[in-house]
Amino acid sequence: MSKKQFKHSKILSSCFPSGESFLNEVVEIFEKHNAEISSETHMGKNKNLKSNDVLKILSNDLEGIGYKVEKGKSSKHKITFTVDGTDQKFDVDAYNENTKTIIEIEAGRGWANNQFLKDLFEACVLPDIEYLIIAVKKIYQISNQPEKKDYENVKNYIDALYKSRVRNMIPLKGILVIGY
Repeated sequence: MSKKQFKHSKILSSCFPSGESFLNEVVEIFEKHNAEISSETHMGKNKNLKSNDVLKILSNDLEGIGYKVEKGKSSKHKITFTVDGTDQKFDVDAYNENTKTIIEIEAGRGWANNQFLKDLFEACVLPDIEYLIIAVKKIYQISNQPEKKDYENVKNYIDALYKSRVRNMIPLKGILVIGY
């Protein structure tokens, strides 16, 4: 499958298998706030932004294009879905009912703890979800450990998935990976 890479100067993005214009609106919001959220300028001791920090920065603009955004960790502030026919529930960071899109913003756990795979699994089993946006740091570093290239790693993993024989089993119309 082919992928479309949106061209932005600082925020990286790749869409699998192809991009819809409403997905580019989300990339533009990340680009608008790049100076506030960039993992290249916000890393190191006491500078690493948490995923909820990034979500808070983006929330007003995401709401402006139709997303319902998680406002806190209490149940009344979460966006919770139940998997059809089960008691299994999943929380998402943002949801757009019109485009049937969920957004998951990850920080340190994005690549290192395979959180992006949990996000992918959730999107595949949730009812009526057609698009998944996974936002991860371009680079992630803690303490004196080497930098991890989270965006490149996640993008390459999703690319391999779409190039493999299992691509037809993915019940989503598209996955957008954003590196901030």
